[in-house]
Amino acid sequence: MNAIILAGGLGKRLRPLLGNQPKVLARVLDKPFLEYLLLQLKRYSVNNVILAVGYCGEMIEACFGSGSDLGLHLCYSYEPEPLGTGGALKLAQNLIHSEYFLVMNGDSFFDINLKVLIRYHQKKKALATIGLAKVDDTQRYGAVELDHEGRIVRFLEKTKGGQAGLINGGIYVFQREVLELIPEGRPVSLEHEIFPKLIGKGFYGLPFQAYFVDIGVPEDYLRLQADPSRLLAAVNLKGKEG
Repeated sequence: MNAIILAGGLGKRLRPLLGNQPKVLARVLDKPFLEYLLLQLKRYSVNNVILAVGYCGEMIEACFGSGSDLGLHLCYSYEPEPLGTGGALKLAQNLIHSEYFLVMNGDSFFDINLKVLIRYHQKKKALATIGLAKVDDTQRYGAVELDHEGRIVRFLEKTKGGQAGLINGGIYVFQREVLELIPEGRPVSLEHEIFPKLIGKGFYGLPFQAYFVDIGVPEDYLRLQADPSRLLAAVNLKGKEG
């Protein structure tokens, strides 16, 4: 099966730390953040990966090339202009050859068992499935509500602090039919335009109690740099900082 990593973000909030580097190339110890996502995919034998790139995409391709150094096969889809998460996915559709495929946000890492998520998606005969992170405070992200069958019934906007709940963990399994719902040739947000259309149409979420980190804001990126131990352990690099 294919996996596609959405790696085209501008990363404006991290510019003071990264300069003109793409966000996914932010270093954690001696590796770009994106490499940890690729190692996660490799761990679960997902070897055919599409990188949907935009801002400074040539820097990402120069860093990872064909993926052979990691034992992967990488190809690249270049956005001519920022297209959002949905637009980038639509642009890459001709590179996706499997009937269902994984999608990952390039600026977050969620240490889940990808095979468990895929099996759940298949068992439910879902159109789309999101891996959901259980967190103590949903304030920054907004929450996701499920019914008793695991169907997603509502997305809540960012709420007041201190409320535990489920958030979008940035890893999805989609059937190819999802691509047909995405308009072509313009910026589209998966989260704000496509996901609401999926509610009631075989749209499921699977909660995980697992390590989740998002490097979208400087404070979280600096915190990860200061203590990357859980990220290293997630990709079996514990004790290999040097």
